[in-house]
Amino acid sequence: MGSEGGGRPENVQQSSRFVATWIVGGAVLGLSVLGLRFVLPKKKKRPIRVYMDGCFDMMHYGHCNALRQARALGDQLVVGVVSDAEIIANKGPPVTPLHERMIMVGAVKWVDEVISDAPYAITEEFMRKLFDEYNIDYIIHGDDPCLLPDGTDAYALAKKVGRYKQIKRTEGVSSTDIVGRMLLCVRERTTVDSPSHASLQRQFSHGHSQKSDDGGAGSDTRVSHFLPTSRRIVQFSNSKGAGPDARIVYIDGAFDLFHAGHVEILRLARGLGDFLLVGIHTDQTVSANRGGHRPIMNLHERSLSVLACRYADEVIIGAPGEVSKDMITTFNISLVVHGTVAEDNDFQKETGNPYAVPISMGIFQVLDSPLDITTSTIIRRIVSNHEAYQKRNEKKAASEKRYYEGKSYVSGD
Repeated sequence: MGSEGGGRPENVQQSSRFVATWIVGGAVLGLSVLGLRFVLPKKKKRPIRVYMDGCFDMMHYGHCNALRQARALGDQLVVGVVSDAEIIANKGPPVTPLHERMIMVGAVKWVDEVISDAPYAITEEFMRKLFDEYNIDYIIHGDDPCLLPDGTDAYALAKKVGRYKQIKRTEGVSSTDIVGRMLLCVRERTTVDSPSHASLQRQFSHGHSQKSDDGGAGSDTRVSHFLPTSRRIVQFSNSKGAGPDARIVYIDGAFDLFHAGHVEILRLARGLGDFLLVGIHTDQTVSANRGGHRPIMNLHERSLSVLACRYADEVIIGAPGEVSKDMITTFNISLVVHGTVAEDNDFQKETGNPYAVPISMGIFQVLDSPLDITTSTIIRRIVSNHEAYQKRNEKKAASEKRYYEGKSYVSGD
């Protein structure tokens, strides 16, 4: 009896020790696992990569807004720039050659990577290359038509496999519209137009909502009246300003028909400091210096194009033509620069030089422009190839008419 009674407490003790061991062991194991969660690095999620292609001929803020929207659909934006040969085969001769278009696209601040000589149509082979070699998740395009010469959709394959996403087209601007403005500009400077030139001018300017402005004596210049919203300006602007000790470089100009020459001089200017401030001259200032037919793009359009460039940190919308002492002090400017290739060589004037103040202060520098391109260069290219551009415009207008019949036009976000 005594031995049986004494055995029960011992069994209870053994059971208690066993349970306690399990509890302690479980706690230690749990803490170990919890500790590993903090020690071991978390597996990084692969970035979503999106692809957008285009000709990007005479690149404008509408193109930039499309790239901005595309970038918002992923983490990294890869852009394909269509080759000159492909553009000629499908649309007609481009105004700007491939190397200039590559400079323009690569300078857009929402672009992470650029593919040269991209095909006009997304073929099965190229689509597989995008998915396998470039790790593309989605192919992006605007809601405007992109039709091949046979009338088929250039993005049909991407849509078929469910890897296609669409963005809104930016209302109020197109390459066709810009060409029309250039031709109107040339018409005003020419006393007699050839029949083919007049026909081309009508083709490009027809249907675009432009009003007549009094650009000077005898002028009948029609310019864009596009007005951006405050939200659009914020979307294009950088979020950070210059630091208190930043070396601020200032460059100003019209920056009309923003082109590769502009991009390259901004790149050089940005490399001379920590922050690049770009002054965009008013329409009135540009007209006074270059004639009532200029600018082709209005102040707001020119400002958005510069804001989209990765080398420009901030712009002054409507900068004065003369750089004053007060302006240098207000914006804490350390250096004022000007390129050697420009429509106006005001920096060479002995009297009435708009840079007289920074020159006297020893903070003015002339930069050798990498490219010999001006706004007039682009206009001359258009005029010299007007017959080819007329055929290109007629083909595009016909396809777009078929596409937009019965559809309303919505401005893109």
